Amino acid sequence: MTISAEKLSDPLTSQTFLRAVELQEIEAAPSATGLPVRSFTAQTQYVPWPKAYGGDLVAQGLAAMIKTVDAPKVVHSSHSYFMRPADIGALVQYDVEVLRDGRGFSTRQVRAIQNDKVIFISSASFQVPVEGDHFALKADPALLNIDPESLPSSADALTGRDDAAGKYWSTGRSFEMRHVSSPIYEGEVTDQSSQQGVWVKAFEALPKLEDPQDTANLHRIGLTYACDYTILEALMRHRGLTWSSEGLVTASLDHSMWFHREPNIDEWILYQQAALSSQSQRGLAEGHFFDREGNLLATVAQEGMIRI
Repeated sequence: MTISAEKLSDPLTSQTFLRAVELQEIEAAPSATGLPVRSFTAQTQYVPWPKAYGGDLVAQGLAAMIKTVDAPKVVHSSHSYFMRPADIGALVQYDVEVLRDGRGFSTRQVRAIQNDKVIFISSASFQVPVEGDHFALKADPALLNIDPESLPSSADALTGRDDAAGKYWSTGRSFEMRHVSSPIYEGEVTDQSSQQGVWVKAFEALPKLEDPQDTANLHRIGLTYACDYTILEALMRHRGLTWSSEGLVTASLDHSMWFHREPNIDEWILYQQAALSSQSQRGLAEGHFFDREGNLLATVAQEGMIRI
């Protein structure tokens, strides 16, 4: 089954994300290692391009691993590889292997399978929260002190563009993304810096679940889902490329994320990004998420293919 543009989420809601991370548990797949396995399915969402959004896989895989870990343990890191493109609007099976359950930490590994092929793998570590020293990287004051409400929305930046890509960038991603520098959806790149700032917030408040830890996990998964949309943009900006550059082909290759403090994606979060290296048609970028007070919430590193 495929999803057409008519299935694009209602404008300015978060339904695309919520549909993406709606998991159904199925009969567990056989384990080749003898370790316990739990299996889930989830559906990739509409995008106006030939392959599904990589954030679907990262968020769905993390959500599946979280399902297999008991409170009070919470995820503190995940590491992933994208192996094959995913079909749009199709089910993906997530087989979660229980690698270890200790008193303080647990480890999980997940394989995403579609069309009888492994398309994505990820591992995650979970910890019982404990008291300890507090230190964190500081946000760039020049970015943090900008009021995100004063910046043009994605829809504002794409005024007059009525094609499928323009509609999707404007309303179809479940999250508002406001660039501090001019966005690189199309046109000429006026700021070819190797760094950029993007303010991110859910279009509407995410649902409050019965268990507060489930609600907190939904926000962690939301941050994971949203981070993949713009993480490669610092690399593209530095090269003067936009998402509409003729002949541009991009693909996420691997992804790592560390969760430092509990995020609230119902409120504006600063996504501070930097290009680290580009070579052999691959680029490495890092990103840091900060709340409005400048507290470091999470860190992302991702390598992607960027080819013209």
